[in-house]
Parts: sequence; C-alpha cells; structure tokens
Amino acid sequence: VTGSSPADMCINLRLILVSGKTKEFLFSPNDSAADIAKHVYDNWPMDWEEEQVSSPNILRLIYQGRFLHGNVTLGALKLPLGKTTVMHLVARETLPEPNSQGQRNREKTGESNCCVIL
Repeated sequence: VTGSSPADMCINLRLILVSGKTKEFLFSPNDSAADIAKHVYDNWPMDWEEEQVSSPNILRLIYQGRFLHGNVTLGALKLPLGKTTVMHLVARETLPEPNSQGQRNREKTGESNCCVIL
C-alpha cells in the first residue's frame, strides 16, 4: 500500500499489568499470544522490574475479559491495524477451565472466586 508506514501494518498493543503499569509494543497480525508473551518476556521493560516473571510460559494475555490461548493470533481477533488495542498481561501457570465447567463447579460449592464476563 502506497504511503503507509510499517506502524500502519502493525497492531499497537498497550499491555496493562495487575499493578496498573502499562507499556506499548508493536506486533504483526500473524503474531500469536505465545509469540507476544515471549517477546515481552525477552524485552521486559525496566520499570516493570518488580513484576518480572521466571518464564514466558506463565504470561497470559486477557482481551475483553477472556484469556487468550497461546496459538491465537492478533489477526484472528480482527484487531485494527495501526490502532492501539488494550490487553491485560498476567502471570498464571494454567488457563482457567472453560466457562461451562467452571459454572458447574461453582454451583456445587456455592463459592465464586472469579468473574465471568458475558
């Protein structure tokens, strides 16, 4: 495309940590959640030092209230090129169970320790 800069062909991700700290990174639509986690881990911002994790494998992205599986690409999410998209970045060993399973478990115990966004 004539006259477009490389940034127009990328997705700008603004990642927010639980602490509230944010940082922006540029990614290609072909990058997967696992690629993003590895890139962020390898280029961990200096002002995020207190939140440093031991491995990129425990970094999880949350987009619109949902954990993204490692093989999901930004293109598959239909994120707009050249625009900023906000995601949360958390350290978590495993992904939560699918909603239906979690719903059943909560009904049995009567407790709720997570939110389901519909």
